Parts: sequence; C-alpha cells; structure tokens
Amino acid sequence: MPPITDPVAQAGRKRCFDPVVDARTRLLILGSLPGERSLALQEYYGNRQNKFWMLMSEVVGVSLVPLAYPDRLATLLAHGVGLWDVVAEAQRHGSLDSKIRDRDDNDLPGLLARFPAIGAIAFNGGTAAKLGIKVLGARAARYTLFELPSSSPAYTLAYAEKRARWMQLRAALAY
Repeated sequence: MPPITDPVAQAGRKRCFDPVVDARTRLLILGSLPGERSLALQEYYGNRQNKFWMLMSEVVGVSLVPLAYPDRLATLLAHGVGLWDVVAEAQRHGSLDSKIRDRDDNDLPGLLARFPAIGAIAFNGGTAAKLGIKVLGARAARYTLFELPSSSPAYTLAYAEKRARWMQLRAALAY
C-alpha cells in the first residue's frame, strides 16, 4: 500500500503503540486501536473512563489505578500480562471501532513466534476479537482465547458483568 501523502487524509490516520511484552508474558491482551484520549496521552487505555485498569487490578490483585503509567505496565509484565493492538494503523475519525477504515494489521503471528511463553490471548472487545481471530487464522487454535466485553465506556455493560468475564483471565495466569 503506498504511503498517504494527502495531509487531510493523514490527519485521520491513527497508529497503535509498541507492544508491551517480555519473555515472562503468558497472556497477551489485544485491543483494536487506541482511542483519541489514549493517543493524546500516549498511554494504553488512557481514557480515565475506560475500566481497563480497574478490571486488570482485580485480575492481578494489585491496585493499578493509582500507579504511574510506567509502573502499571511494569506490574502487568511482572504478572505475565502483555498488551498490544490488532490494528497497526488505520483511518479513523474519533474513537469508535465502527469508524476504523483502511486498516493495516499488526504482525500478531510474528510477535507470538518471538514470545513462545504466551499461551493465552484475550481480546478487549468484539472488534478486537473479530479482527484478531482473522489475523491469527489457523494459529488461533494454539492458544486459549478469551473474547471479553470491551472495557471502553462506549460499551455500556454493567461493571459487575464486565468484571465477572474479565476475572476468567486469572486461569491463564494460574491464580
């Protein structure tokens, strides 16, 4: 695909963050593509209304919310949890997954090959699951997969219901 040279088109093009993984990573959580607030802050799940950090606090048993962002990431890694997104780059106005267009996907198979301790993949939301499973193809069968309700405030499922589903991740971390 040729690079976008139209500045108006480039303005709506969004890029994901680098993966947060290391040799200890057993569970990889995949989102779709960071929203506007996360991109502005340069932080995974930077929108303070997003429940990701609260949910993961319950999963790993450590209060992540009050920690500085680098410490949140380090704590996840120490508990065997990695982060990335299915979409590497896409055209999108706003933060909604339904607005993702003209996407380029990340090399999930390549990342998984480099980090063989990963045995489980959790998709944060339906779009991440749909796209991620497609990107993985037949390789998806090698992993324990979790299709989770989105932690986004745009997905209005009650927190208690989200929490119950997200707590399933403890099994992948041997808690």
